[in-house]
Amino acid sequence: MSAPDLTHDGARSFRGAAFKAFFALCAFLSVLTTLAIIATLLYDAVDFFAVVSPVEFFTGTQWTPSNEVYGVWPLISGTLIITIGSALIALPIGLLTAIYLSEYASERRRAYLKPALEVLAGVPTVVYGYFALVYITPALDRIFPIGTFNALSASIMVGIMIIPMVSSISEDAMSAVPDSLRQASYGLGATKFTVSTSVVVPSALSGILSSYILALSRAIGETMIVAIAAGQTPKMMDLTDPGGMFLESVQTMTAAMVQIGQSDVVGQSTEYKSLFAVGLTLFVLTFAMNLFSEWVSSRYREVYR
Repeated sequence: MSAPDLTHDGARSFRGAAFKAFFALCAFLSVLTTLAIIATLLYDAVDFFAVVSPVEFFTGTQWTPSNEVYGVWPLISGTLIITIGSALIALPIGLLTAIYLSEYASERRRAYLKPALEVLAGVPTVVYGYFALVYITPALDRIFPIGTFNALSASIMVGIMIIPMVSSISEDAMSAVPDSLRQASYGLGATKFTVSTSVVVPSALSGILSSYILALSRAIGETMIVAIAAGQTPKMMDLTDPGGMFLESVQTMTAAMVQIGQSDVVGQSTEYKSLFAVGLTLFVLTFAMNLFSEWVSSRYREVYR
């Protein structure tokens, strides 16, 4: 009987420990990067709020940094307009696409359609922005009286951009639904449409809702499309004219950050430090939505476990 190869076992143990340390280092660097971003935003945002009252910043309805008026609500309003518009496009189309890929498409079609759809996620956003400005806006101008920069064309392109996120995550969630639920419904005489909408979609609700929230977080943080196509006009949302607000130029939080960052303001001026205050506000919004996505996913996963 041969003796165990202690050298080989020791080498395997060493490799396992090395890989474990490497993976732990990667995780640590990810957390460290996030903490560094938060610290950077807080450092300059605190200096900004030492000059500008937080109450004025979070309740003000005018944003004109050149006149030292810093009310963030017009920027939040513009961001919400773009997010709502893109959601009206991406959420239903993405869900219906996911239903087709999961329940109706053959394996061969799914093998071609899903990668082709996900190519949309790899297109640079600056390309989307120029496409909206050069093609979408002139086409819309034949129907609506819009200007060169408007929220509608930007919303359309942001919606198209986030469709792959909704459809891919939702399709993965639907594909994870056990086939036994489908077969039981077919055994009761249900049609494919009934099975898809009344069995599969409710069973995959946690993944679908998570895809919605993550896609909306992506829309909130979009920069180049809105900076190019939506314009640089901060204004409050007019709830009395919900249709008209999409036909005018707006400014989102990300577009305002781009405008300040590219301007000739002094590095230590209040206007420059407002960039970090807006960035911190945007970070808190997206972080809260991601936490909500995790809560929704865990909450509904318990129901269908």
